[in-house]
Amino acid sequence: MSAGGLASGEPDGEWLRVHPATPFVRGWVALAAIGYFFGRDSFERLLQGQPLIDDRIAGRAPWLLGGGALMLVLAVLGFILSWYFTRYQVAEGYVRVNTGFLFKQQRQARLDRVQAIDIVQPLLARIFGLAELKFEVADAGESAVRLAYLRIDVARQLRATILARASGVRLDPEHPEAPAPEAPEQQVLQVPPSRLVGSLLLSEQSVFVVLGAAASVMLSALTENRAFFLYLIPAALGLIAAYWNSFTKGYNFTAAISPDGIRLRYGLLDTQAQTLPPGRIQALKVAQPPLWRLFGWYRMQVNAAGYGAAGANNGEAGARTTLLPVGKMDDVLNMLALVLPDPGTADPLRVFHQGVNGLDSDAGFVTTPRRARLLAPLGWRRNAFAATDTALLMRSGRWWRQLVVVPHQRTQSIAMQQGPLARRFGLADLVLHTTAGPVAPRVIQADIREAQALFDAQAARARAARRRQTSEQWLAQVAPAMAPVVEPAPLVEPVPHPTTAPQQEGQQRG
Repeated sequence: MSAGGLASGEPDGEWLRVHPATPFVRGWVALAAIGYFFGRDSFERLLQGQPLIDDRIAGRAPWLLGGGALMLVLAVLGFILSWYFTRYQVAEGYVRVNTGFLFKQQRQARLDRVQAIDIVQPLLARIFGLAELKFEVADAGESAVRLAYLRIDVARQLRATILARASGVRLDPEHPEAPAPEAPEQQVLQVPPSRLVGSLLLSEQSVFVVLGAAASVMLSALTENRAFFLYLIPAALGLIAAYWNSFTKGYNFTAAISPDGIRLRYGLLDTQAQTLPPGRIQALKVAQPPLWRLFGWYRMQVNAAGYGAAGANNGEAGARTTLLPVGKMDDVLNMLALVLPDPGTADPLRVFHQGVNGLDSDAGFVTTPRRARLLAPLGWRRNAFAATDTALLMRSGRWWRQLVVVPHQRTQSIAMQQGPLARRFGLADLVLHTTAGPVAPRVIQADIREAQALFDAQAARARAARRRQTSEQWLAQVAPAMAPVVEPAPLVEPVPHPTTAPQQEGQQRG
């Protein structure tokens, strides 16, 4: 049975094995540890020009060598058994992976529930031309299925075949089990390394470190105590490590569109290729830190089922929920066009420009009332929302600007919240619940009447959008955009004031 399997045209349902080098790529650390433990002393003695074996332990040398050889043989045997009992299958609408020879485990994922498929290549796997497949499904906090390792060409072919079946592509009826060809793609954008480095130097953490350094210098000058400089050492080391991690994760970031989804590639040492199917992104956020405004840069993050709430903090998960690490406004609009092919408004450029950078009530945005300026003296003109035929837009932040976009059908539930101060000023916040992730959709300090009207209207829009979504196969829901072009659609008028008194708190399940 070859690792090519389905990708090589073998019958559907065949149990296949991963590449034979898989356990060694995974367990090279154990082999290195055994070699270091048994060979460190001899290696040091060799460098010093001394005999390889100390005279004091010469009598025990055969036993030590035998013990090391036995541990090495056991480790290699464990690797071989691990490879032999690791098999995968694509059949009956599922992808299944069996592992373990003492404690067996089977993990499976339904093809029509696949949210994304990633191709991951750690540095050692890249050297051997191998790759790992990660399958993300709904309601999974971590990868539902991890298939490692396959030859890179086999991994790409298998991904193309599974995405084709999951998306509802009709393959050749005479050969339904034949592998699907890899879908063509069109590159949308690429982030230059210089822009990535500049974004890191102008990030929020850089500002805090510079302020800390300035404070340390002032305190040292005033107190004539140079110990304050010692506090800069761990901060500088942490900043360098954070910079390096962000640089390696975002290096050579490219985005492309294809019939099977949005393809993202990035990484310096460990490379990763993601495929996010159209319509499977739950929420999107466009953010702009203050210093990025000098160059007109923005960052885009998403909530996607399967990536989980750790995407906001964990390094790997944070990279996987980043749709654009740093880009210009044209890049933002291009990515928005891929995520939301139908913006649901007749003037999408004006609406999204106002959502990202605008103030007050232009382009149909409903802002925080003027009476709330005491609670948000800088942000009351910025905090606003607008609804189109296909999505709800929520903007906030005067210095740290944010625009959150939630497609109507991705609204899982809605909650209206009002604290004592908000009640005093006649305000309320509206929270939209979607899949966990770095994006937290929230309408901030809306007028209580407008919040109640939006509460009712958004619940109705979400129900109607889900009724129109009759299939889990994403090609049955949307037509993939093969170019970054925003198509116009009718504009939805702002939500009118209701004539009845609103309730102050409420929650409705979609």
